[in-house]
Amino acid sequence: MRTDPYPLYKRLRDAEPVHRTPFGHWVVSGYDEVAAILRKPELSSEYPQDPKWAAHRGGQGSPIVQATRSWMLMRDGEAHRRLRGLANPVFTARAIRETAPRMTGIVHRIMDEMGDGRDIDLIGSLAALVPVTVFCGLGGLPVEDRDLCRKWTDALSHVIDPAIDDTTRRAMNDAAEEFGEYIAEHLARRRSDPQDDIISRLLLADFDGGKLSDDEIIANVMMFFMGGHETTVNLIGNGMLALLRHPDQLLALREEPGLVDNAVDELLRYDAPVQLVARITTGDIEVGGTTIPAGAKVMVLLGAANRDPRRYADPDRLDLRRADIRPLSFGGGPHYCIGALLAKAEARLVFTELLRRHRDIRQAGEDVVWHAKVNIRGLRELRVDLIA
Repeated sequence: MRTDPYPLYKRLRDAEPVHRTPFGHWVVSGYDEVAAILRKPELSSEYPQDPKWAAHRGGQGSPIVQATRSWMLMRDGEAHRRLRGLANPVFTARAIRETAPRMTGIVHRIMDEMGDGRDIDLIGSLAALVPVTVFCGLGGLPVEDRDLCRKWTDALSHVIDPAIDDTTRRAMNDAAEEFGEYIAEHLARRRSDPQDDIISRLLLADFDGGKLSDDEIIANVMMFFMGGHETTVNLIGNGMLALLRHPDQLLALREEPGLVDNAVDELLRYDAPVQLVARITTGDIEVGGTTIPAGAKVMVLLGAANRDPRRYADPDRLDLRRADIRPLSFGGGPHYCIGALLAKAEARLVFTELLRRHRDIRQAGEDVVWHAKVNIRGLRELRVDLIA
């Protein structure tokens, strides 16, 4: 499954795109079915309210569960609309365009540090550094603290994974407490001295006369770091691996840099950085001619939906010129990833600059190592030869 989940997805999708498993939960894998269910108001993200979910992560009073209760990712209805409405101005297309020069400078500096040569780890030297450095810069946190923020972010990312052990449970609770205290210190400074950064904008944001509390700002800054880091690192890493394994497509992008917008969407479709999201039904839901009852736990397979032949011809083929690409890699409906535009902008910068700087990029060896997480698909390392 970690090496290549797509053959199993195909078997499941072909046999029963809305499937009740022997374990009792439901799995949705077809494109139309996934797109439809993500828009259903009876589909809830409020897992922190589930006693079993909370207990598995340290209990209702644990730092990580307390934080997730304020994450817009895990709120529904009016509470979600309020949090999202207050944060939306930070992630609009206009806001991303305004930050493009700063992002470009960050990507250039990281690539300057990486240089060129043989057997370079593209994940550790580039992909993992870009999102955390960008968000430190845009968020108003010292860029020199990026390694610390990355350590906390890596630990926090396990909260949405079903495979949690004692070690990861302790690590993510320690990270939630330490990261929260760190953000609180910077929030206090921004209150008396606002800057042009995300923390200041969240502090000053107004939505229908309401404002975010300090706890909500701290929790959602942590969430933005976690979500933005995982999706962007894996979009860059998975995307570069796909291009290296399809040299004709890598050559097409090199010869036609204007393809990069469509290329990023196709790379998102081909090997999604987030493979699944989990939800709970609050009422009966009919999808794909099947009724999923209230109170059911549902695994929505974004990675499987993106390769549905009913939506995409020859879906297992990477085609950067594919038309009408609408990947579900960032989810859909009211919980569509708020940072999707930022992640795609970062990826476009990285792919464009990599090909501009290096006349040849080759994979150094055939072996790749995937992370052990279930819902997030990404490489631990990707070793390449970069020829200037």
